[in-house]
Amino acid sequence: MMDILQTFFETVSKLGAVVLLPVVIMLLGLFFRMRIGSAIKSGLLVGIGFQGLVLVLNLLMATINPVIAYYEKLGSGFTTIDVGFAAIGGAAWSIPAVVLCIPLIILLNILLIKIKVVNVINVDVWNFIHFMIPGALAIALFNNIFIGVLVTIGLSVITLFCAKWVAPKWEEYFGLEGTTCTTLAFVALIYPIAVFLNKLIDFIPFIKNLEINMDKIESKLGIFGDPTFIGIFVGAFLGILTQQNIPTILTICMGFAAVMILIPRMVGIMMEGVTPIGNAATTFIKKHVSGSDGKFYIGMDIALGLGDPACITVTAITIPFVIGFAFLIPNMTFFPLGLLAQVCYLTPMIVLASKGNVFRSTLLSIICMYFVCFSANYFAPEATAMMKYAGLDIFATNPNATVTDGGHFGWNPGSILVSLIHRLIEVFS
Repeated sequence: MMDILQTFFETVSKLGAVVLLPVVIMLLGLFFRMRIGSAIKSGLLVGIGFQGLVLVLNLLMATINPVIAYYEKLGSGFTTIDVGFAAIGGAAWSIPAVVLCIPLIILLNILLIKIKVVNVINVDVWNFIHFMIPGALAIALFNNIFIGVLVTIGLSVITLFCAKWVAPKWEEYFGLEGTTCTTLAFVALIYPIAVFLNKLIDFIPFIKNLEINMDKIESKLGIFGDPTFIGIFVGAFLGILTQQNIPTILTICMGFAAVMILIPRMVGIMMEGVTPIGNAATTFIKKHVSGSDGKFYIGMDIALGLGDPACITVTAITIPFVIGFAFLIPNMTFFPLGLLAQVCYLTPMIVLASKGNVFRSTLLSIICMYFVCFSANYFAPEATAMMKYAGLDIFATNPNATVTDGGHFGWNPGSILVSLIHRLIEVFS
């Protein structure tokens, strides 16, 4: 029975978010008593919008490939491999105990809504890996399945409370009515850090009064402050910085300009599908959960926040600093090549906490990315232990290899906390 369930969830995960998300949305609509045609349409719109978002993000990755290639030449000599989030996520899916937590996470979410503890339903099933990776890590480090299951489920609950906390600000700033973010790393770590750092900045003379936001840029620069032209400037900045030739610089410029325009459009299509679900969910909860008269939120991927032009602008400015950290952090053993493609996911919560202030957002993104790079480097032994436990192919040819993931061992609070506890136990045992 366990093997059947394991195979089922692994098969479902291989469908990917593009296929999985519209199915989940459609089933959610039916659960909330929407008409079958409306539920199917909502699911399809969310799927189409997400597919478009993936395509645009792939365009963003293709656009910065020449920039990454330039910096990749600087990365020789590092001994730890940045395997990226896909490999680390795949490792988590290969460990049955954490995979079988998925139905428990969903049932617990529904129960917490029923007893009116939270008002968020997490439909971002694809990003359950944010819970599963720390759970798999705990099993690998402590050789205890119970601890791994407890970590996995516990993080899913923490995420719901963090998503509830951030929800009003998220929907107001990004204009994503009835939604919130349920991507663990960003609601439970990056956003609280950004809020704290913003409060510190409020006490620093002169700096506290510096404010640059996209609206002011557009009003001061006119057409040159339009997101399209900002994309051109951002592309030119990176192209010139990395000594690209003129045709490549122009290609990068057009890529960034396209991304600045297309991401908000794709998010808009997703919201066409999500909004009816949110409305139906709110009506259903008010009707069936005694005393429920507040708002209800659909938990979504951090990628929805990328529709804000400030996020892409801050991402482009932050990337060169991430490269610099490879040479500035003491005892740095990995070159953050895989992390460069993930910087864009860090910025939405920082931009949100900074209320769109590009100056503060850039400053805080640089600070946070230093922390991310340091953490991913520091906890590389723990990442390696997990990947060995999962049987990553690289160890078949190189048993002494050391690996990490700039994302999940840099900004996933579950992985960081489990790794830190393991270190402390080793010290005092």
